[in-house]
Order: sequence, then C-alpha cells, then structure tokens
Amino acid sequence: PPGDTAGCTFCHTSPEERCSTCHQRHQFNPAVARKSEQCKTCHWGKDHRDWEAYDISIHGTVYQVNKWDPTQFDMSKKLADADYVGPTCQYCRMRGGHHNVQRLSTVYTSMGMSNADRGAPLWKEKRDTWVSVCDDCHSPRFARENLQAMDEACKDAGLKYTETFKVAENLMLDGMGEPMPKDLAPDWSGQHIWSLKIGAYHEGDKYGGKKGESGEFRMSNCSDIERVCFESVGYWMTYIFKGMAHGSWNDATYCDGSFGMDRWLVKAKAASEQARRFTALEKKAGINWVPSEFWRKGDYLDQLSGMKIVKEFPGKTIFDLCPEPGWLDTH
Repeated sequence: PPGDTAGCTFCHTSPEERCSTCHQRHQFNPAVARKSEQCKTCHWGKDHRDWEAYDISIHGTVYQVNKWDPTQFDMSKKLADADYVGPTCQYCRMRGGHHNVQRLSTVYTSMGMSNADRGAPLWKEKRDTWVSVCDDCHSPRFARENLQAMDEACKDAGLKYTETFKVAENLMLDGMGEPMPKDLAPDWSGQHIWSLKIGAYHEGDKYGGKKGESGEFRMSNCSDIERVCFESVGYWMTYIFKGMAHGSWNDATYCDGSFGMDRWLVKAKAASEQARRFTALEKKAGINWVPSEFWRKGDYLDQLSGMKIVKEFPGKTIFDLCPEPGWLDTH
C-alpha cells in the first residue's frame, strides 16, 4: 500500500535519475552537492545504513566537528582539487569528480547480504580501486587490512544467518511452521510460496511454487521465525557490512550488528523448539490445530497485489499477466 512504500518510492523512482536530487533544485550549487548530508536523504535506515555508519565513524566525526571551517573542508573546490582533513561520502565515492558512484562500491551482490566469496578474482578490480582511494591518506597495507577485516566480518555474519535460515527451513519442511505458506494470504505475485525461498536458493515444490520460482521476504503476515530470518539478513547483516565498510566498527558489533544476529539466532532456535514441543503435545492430546482465519484475509491484506490477482484473475499469477519484460514497471 502507498503508506507502506512511501519511503521506498521517494528514492527508488525518478529521484534516482535527477541531478536535482543531490544538487538541490532551487540552488543547484555544486558546493551543496559535495556535503555528506546530501547523501543522507536516501542512504540511511535499517537495510541500507550508510549515513549512520559514516556519521558515527572516525571519518564522520572528523567531518562533523570540522565541516564549518573552510580551511578544513573547502566545498567550493572541485572534488578533483579537494584536500579535506577527512573524507566525505563524495570524496570517496566520486573521487576526482566522476558521477559513477558504484565504481567505488564494496557491494558485490544484494546490498552486501549474500554469502559471496569477497576475495574471488571477479572482484579484484573493485577491491584494488577501493584501496587506491584509502591510500590517499593511509598506507595501502592499512587499507587492505581493513578490507580483509570487513571480509571476515561478512563471512562470520553469513554463517549466522545461514544457520538461522536452516532452523526455519527445517521447521517448515517438517510441517511445523506456523502458519505454513498454504495457510497465508497469497504473496505479492498471487502465489503461496515460502517467504524464504529466495531466487534459486530452494528448489522444488516442497517450498511452494514451481522449480525456479522465487518467494519474497515477507515483512508481515508470515510466521515469527520467518520475520526473524528476514531481519537477521536484511537488517543486522547490513549493519555489519555497512559498519565495517565505513570504519564504524562498534556499529558493526553493538548497534544490532553482530550482537543483533546472535540474539536473532537464539530467537529462531527458541521459536523452533517451542513449535516442536507444541506439535508433540497437540499430537499426544489429539488436537488438530488449524491456523486462524486472519492469516488468510483482512482489510490490510486486501490492499496487496496478490489478493487482487487471486480475485480478478483466478488461477493466474502476476507473471502470467506480464506480456513482456518491464511491463511491471509501468503497470
């Protein structure tokens, strides 16, 4: 619904393509676009915690306490001539004044949430470019050591979220997920696919849907353990990744970073144990539990695209209704 997606569409529509998003429409002053706060409009929040990570990092602190002093941060100079006392978002991302912000990114796949081999040859050019920016102020060895520290933090986080997912997966496969996909209102595509069946991660109809069909990260109308899994990878893993990438190491640990993943893994295990105990007791007592009707319908769920498809196009999914690639973007 529009109210739920306002924060998404504010950034992920035409603002992505407009010069005035960063340069400000009524000023269009390059000096304004060179300030780190200009990135804050979009790049903050639970699943892309860039601003918070930078702001409380060593670099962000240097910027915040010195940004009013033009001898330390002369924003009138072009980025190619910048000699700031500390890095800004723009200095690192748009080094030299180019506008290809992703060129200096450490995101290799899925906003940093994937279990990618970050040291694979595929990423060598990106890693070398990243180090080349850091060695404007630091030694190349220092930069590479911090990059390695980020790799290790992401690897540890990946182990935790993989285990969290596995706990939820085993519970669902054993028929003890509460509620199961078939008991829920359809997802956005009009199907009943397990919400953690992402991409090609899970194959076969035992997860709902056909082989190769993907689920979605449901943030509502799903079992509590599935929501825990979503937050573990969608929030806490990105806290770790963004924190390490921006030199905010305590953020990667404390502010729902690695400590948050630990807590959510315990929550997933506890939820699994409780569901299994309840199932055993219900079986022994002869109770046949049926999910409540509110999982299937409701005023809120009626606003979602999946319910609309089921009602207006019985037996179809959103993909059956797409005559060509890109159709969803305009319809």
